[in-house]
Amino acid sequence: MAKAAPEEQLRLLDLQALDSRLNQLQRQAEVVQNNPELAALSGRVAAVDGELIRASTELADLERELTRAEDDVQAVVARIERDEKRLNSGQGTSKDLTALQSEVASLTRRRSDLEDVELDIMERADTARASQQTVQERTDTVRRELKDLEDGRDAELATLAGLRSTVQAERDALAATIDAPLLAIYEKTLARRGVGAARLFHGTSEGSGMQLSPGDLAEILRAAPDDIVMCPDSGCILVRSTEWGS
Repeated sequence: MAKAAPEEQLRLLDLQALDSRLNQLQRQAEVVQNNPELAALSGRVAAVDGELIRASTELADLERELTRAEDDVQAVVARIERDEKRLNSGQGTSKDLTALQSEVASLTRRRSDLEDVELDIMERADTARASQQTVQERTDTVRRELKDLEDGRDAELATLAGLRSTVQAERDALAATIDAPLLAIYEKTLARRGVGAARLFHGTSEGSGMQLSPGDLAEILRAAPDDIVMCPDSGCILVRSTEWGS
């Protein structure tokens, strides 16, 4: 059976307390990192981003359609102006001038129809622009909420990292003072069991939280004070003391 001075074994409890604190801080960091509110808000951002893309695409399509409609109107206007200029010049045969007058009348009706189309597109574009603006504002709001939450998360993680660094430094300093063979047993047990050392308190292992059987307890009580004994349930090192009834 491996041995270590009782006072050395007692110091393992301080080391375990620091390791437990490190585990606690790690769990806290994981909870902060995996905040379900962040995931939900990220989902909302993705949803409003999709809305914004659709609204912006619709507006861009209507603006292109409006540009084409304006070009169509302008082309007819230019044709009317050219024909009216020829009419006003009086040049050409009577038949030609009559044909021009008929064409101007037809183009004027065409212009009116095209302007109606242009007006309809303008109204739809205005509606789409207002809708896009509404979605943009909603997107900005959700993104600000997400950023605030992310900033809070990052600040909390930075605080936890600072605490962990402090505890880790304290833990490393303490571990460096513990006898190497004892520390090796503790480290191996900690890695395998999740708990390296715990008290034996009035017959109860604080590593497992269970009362030891009479047989196990009798065997442990027969061990020498410098024997390293293990918890039969949790597998960790059991630290004994007469003050704890063990």
